[in-house]
Amino acid sequence: MSMNICEKNRILRTLQQQQTGNHSMQKKQKSVQIRDNIRYLIKSRGETQLSLCLSSGLTRSTIYKILDGRVTNVQQSTVRKISDFFGVSYSEIETIDFEEKETIGNTLSLHGNINPAAVPIIKERALLKSLDKRIGELCTTHALTYYFGAARDLIGVLLETEIEGINEPGDLLIVKKGTPPPQAETLIYDVRTKRLHIISMTSIDSDHTRVIGEVIEERLNDN
Repeated sequence: MSMNICEKNRILRTLQQQQTGNHSMQKKQKSVQIRDNIRYLIKSRGETQLSLCLSSGLTRSTIYKILDGRVTNVQQSTVRKISDFFGVSYSEIETIDFEEKETIGNTLSLHGNINPAAVPIIKERALLKSLDKRIGELCTTHALTYYFGAARDLIGVLLETEIEGINEPGDLLIVKKGTPPPQAETLIYDVRTKRLHIISMTSIDSDHTRVIGEVIEERLNDN
């Protein structure tokens, strides 16, 4: 028996309602995952809601509404700013439970009960252009390595020229961006010679150098 028009319309409406309901459910699940991840990342990274707002450029009202569950569809621009601040993947913050992921990572780590940080690998020639970009953005455009330890704002500098008497091309330096503490081994760029150097923070000529950051690990090229 053929289906009449009314019956067909009823089935179509039912399917449309199901699709709409599924889409709404997916949005809600994403917003819940973002909320839970923000709470975890704030706590595990030693941040606060205020520091997140100030550094990301988001308003306190926006963050509070997300954390209170009053936002069911977080704008993609907001998601990107939050993920950039924490240095995590833009796509993962909506879909992956970071607390569970890092707990599993801790259990399996040969380095002990510490979280691995994703570190973008930047070739020496592109280093200066990358310094003003957020770690989260760099993680989406560069190959990654991982650092086991309590540190943030890390980049991997892949040397293409020799650092005289210290490192060779192909060596990878794990660098904590920013101003290092006194006596720290510091990676700097000499604007006169256009070369990288590793020196003590106390001996920097600020007029002719640009500080990259503290060298916290060296991975030598075995080839």
